[in-house]
Amino acid sequence: MVALSRSELDYIEGGVKHDLRSDGRGRYHFRNLSIQVGIIPQANGSARVRLGGTDVIVSVKAELGSPRSGRPNYGSIEVMVECSATAGPEFEGRGGEDLNMELSRALQRCFVGGPSGAGAAIDLSTLGIVASKFCWELFVDCLVVNSDGNLLDALSIGAALSNTGIPSVKVTGNTASEDDADLEVGDNPDEFARLDASKVPLIITLTKIGRHYIVDATPEEEMGMSSAVSVAVNSKGLILGLTKRGDGGLDPSVVTDMISVAKHIARDLIVLVDTEIAAAELRAAENQ
Repeated sequence: MVALSRSELDYIEGGVKHDLRSDGRGRYHFRNLSIQVGIIPQANGSARVRLGGTDVIVSVKAELGSPRSGRPNYGSIEVMVECSATAGPEFEGRGGEDLNMELSRALQRCFVGGPSGAGAAIDLSTLGIVASKFCWELFVDCLVVNSDGNLLDALSIGAALSNTGIPSVKVTGNTASEDDADLEVGDNPDEFARLDASKVPLIITLTKIGRHYIVDATPEEEMGMSSAVSVAVNSKGLILGLTKRGDGGLDPSVVTDMISVAKHIARDLIVLVDTEIAAAELRAAENQ
């Protein structure tokens, strides 16, 4: 978008200072949120999230695969984000590729934690089937349809995986032997195991403008930021990830306060998202 003038940036900063943003919200208020689930019949789970003008689609596909070396009893999760070139001019060419990678890495860290699996939001051992031979691989594909600010938070809401079902499988053959074991995948769409998403976090991005910070920033507000901190918080209040953007430095005490604010905001947002998802699932069931 066109760069803002100094007076426009001062106007945004002044509004944040007085807790009255240009669209009428306070510093810690989100825009209107709407969620649809089950929008992609071929996926094992899918959702469309609209947060203000930001519009994202997330689908989850479960495929049979082989466990990775050194983790014979674990499955895997891969996250890929693609920003449509029509979502905004900044997504064309190399800029879009860099943003895709940045968003993908941030979401991936939230789901699988560190290299050892510590801090993972999904227990990858629940995706194991036969040690060293079969496991479930989850592919989380995210598409940014329209960008109107705060992309990472919107994507985290869509990637909550709450409506993802894993097909039932039956191990046949010699179950005591990895080489002789085989699988039968159930073909009844009503027989599946619901993926435990109770520890999946939502991401709360606090954008610092002047001496204050806000949530759910618009593109204009993001242009006036000095830095932003994205905090991944789950329903237990645990911090599963932390990402900083922007050139401005932050005092450790400010980061600590931002984390505290993010945890407080996350409690209310998680309740809202759970309510919206439950309502969306009910609507989807009624339309079947």
